[in-house]
Amino acid sequence: MPKPRVHIATDHAGMQLSAHLVSHLAARGFDVVDHGPREYDPLDDYPAFCIRAALAVVADQEAGTPALGIVLGGSGNGEQIAANKVRGVRAALAWNLDTARLAREHNDANVVAVGGRQHSIEEATALIEAFLAEPFSHDERHVRRIGKIATYESTGEIVD
Repeated sequence: MPKPRVHIATDHAGMQLSAHLVSHLAARGFDVVDHGPREYDPLDDYPAFCIRAALAVVADQEAGTPALGIVLGGSGNGEQIAANKVRGVRAALAWNLDTARLAREHNDANVVAVGGRQHSIEEATALIEAFLAEPFSHDERHVRRIGKIATYESTGEIVD
């Protein structure tokens, strides 16, 4: 299976981690697209960066290009929320290796959020690597549940 294109975005609190991940992942053969910011601004507003990265993930996937996203911040919470506003995105906050892997394996998450102030660069890198390496299980129960979420997202209908 080819390595997915990786779209990354951050706020000021995740810039050091983002710069590390861009070079680290590129060195491992990933096509990394950096959605910003380009310079440090302690008053920046992360939603636009994260939404652009999430939109790019969905656009790539709809075009048949394997793609995943990474959104970073101080805690990762706001960035996850912003990414999840994009139709077709399933962004998961990863805080340990299990949550990073299960986000992909059970939820087919296509964006991972990590808090840059919550982990060392080494820990955060391990979370990202675990997320990127884990395939979706395609287990029927997980496919069914994701389908119910997608139905609500597109129609507003709650399926029992």
